[in-house]
Amino acid sequence: MGILSWVLFGLLAGIIARCIMPGKEHMGIFMTMILGIIGALIGGVVSTALGFSNVSGFNIYSIAIATVGSIIMLFIIHKIRACKKA
Repeated sequence: MGILSWVLFGLLAGIIARCIMPGKEHMGIFMTMILGIIGALIGGVVSTALGFSNVSGFNIYSIAIATVGSIIMLFIIHKIRACKKA
């Protein structure tokens, strides 16, 4: 995929993850896009480690894997922010 595809893919996955994961996040569109791109990387590593097929292209399966990775990333962000407040 090209750079523009990664940007759109990351933005879509980040938006979906932020809608699914509860909590108030103060992220702009750029940080949501970064969240989705990092989530796609995390989701790809986790799915490969669990033995699922490779993620390739811009399809529903890839978006689902990227969204799960983004949710994992949001969970980590929530835990880090909770530790800072304590």
